Amino acid sequence: MPLYEYSCDTCSQKVELLIRGDEKPECPHCHSTTLTKLLSVVRGHVSGGGGQAAAAESCGRPQCGMGGCVGLG
Repeated sequence: MPLYEYSCDTCSQKVELLIRGDEKPECPHCHSTTLTKLLSVVRGHVSGGGGQAAAAESCGRPQCGMGGCVGLG
């Protein structure tokens, strides 16, 4: 079952919600159904890095693209 990240347009809270089938997402803070789906940060294991997990995060620079920067260390 997919876990999605949303930003509530009413109260500006960021939440992760488990959405099943045709369910309409609802903010758990204010119960608004006006939510914007966000792009989630991908996390994964990096081999050869001493067993540390790295997160692919965008630094905001256009040349890095979507999730192109990887913060190691």
